[in-house]
Amino acid sequence: MHTCQVCIARIQRPQPPQSAAQRCSDVAIALIVILIAVLLGPILLKPVERNLELFFVVVGVAAAIVGGQFGWPMVREALIEPIGLTLAVLIFGAIARVLRPWFDSAIQRMRAAVSPRWIYFALIIMLGMVSSIITAVVAALLLVEAIAMLRLDRPSETAAVILACFAIGMGAGLTPIGEPLGTIATASLRADFWYLMRLLGPIVIPAIALVGVLSLFIPPIPAASLYAARPLESWGEIVLRGVKIYGFVFGLVGLSWGMRPLIGGHINRVPQAALFWINSISAVVDNATLTAAEIGPTLSPVQQRAILMGLLISGGMLIPGNIPNIVAANRLGINSREWARIGLMVGLPLMGLCFAVLYFVR
Repeated sequence: MHTCQVCIARIQRPQPPQSAAQRCSDVAIALIVILIAVLLGPILLKPVERNLELFFVVVGVAAAIVGGQFGWPMVREALIEPIGLTLAVLIFGAIARVLRPWFDSAIQRMRAAVSPRWIYFALIIMLGMVSSIITAVVAALLLVEAIAMLRLDRPSETAAVILACFAIGMGAGLTPIGEPLGTIATASLRADFWYLMRLLGPIVIPAIALVGVLSLFIPPIPAASLYAARPLESWGEIVLRGVKIYGFVFGLVGLSWGMRPLIGGHINRVPQAALFWINSISAVVDNATLTAAEIGPTLSPVQQRAILMGLLISGGMLIPGNIPNIVAANRLGINSREWARIGLMVGLPLMGLCFAVLYFVR
């Protein structure tokens, strides 16, 4: 009887409150679990892959709640941020539908005169270089329509598109108007319009050229049964694509907000070399918000370069890492597994080469 009373007393005794350090540790673990789910879910689980937009909305909201960021500011940004991209997709989709016969004829005439290998090589170089001016979204939309007209077999088309998205993603970061990453970085650093071009251009421009050269090794195998070679899209399909992309970006914003306190609170303690590799999480997290969390005027140019190059290159490795990836994958029906197989094979060596340039060649 005495033993039972002791046990009851222990149960009823108030437990000490959880320490702040323990709470932070629990939050960090939960966010890491969410990142793993984002990384592996679309690759391993067919239901997730088939409902990718809904999946990202759910994990985005979950990350924001876990990270203590869910509230009106986060919801407002998540509602507003996708509008520009969604409108661009809808408008260009409508224009492409109207002009598709003319565009198709022009590409076919070009293909009759030039090998498809050189056409997508030129597309990759050109769109990578001009994406900082015409924006990454417009460059990606131009890319997928042109690649679709080449009527290559699926592996060739997928490889060409993924390489081009690497080039577009890197090139768009060279000015504040190319993509949100550049806008946020320029504003945070209080820099002039061409600062990112001077900071990153000597690495980004050769990287775009290298990606273009890699595309020459893609065999231009013709095929008649491509997803992209189907008849003209219906207006309903164009609207549905816009809705899906809106949901995708909504989820990415929530995911990025959820990671912000974890990243921002520890960035100053991280060695410069590690900053580059840590930002490989941009493969699954929106790089614009990671830029907002990490970039500031107290960082040295070496740190700025390491952070931004890590974000720009790794953003091409998986579909959620970059807006051009989302647009291209949605239009051409490229699934997460297909993208990861090529994106990781290209992106990881590029990361290693860039790291060597940053920290050994300088």
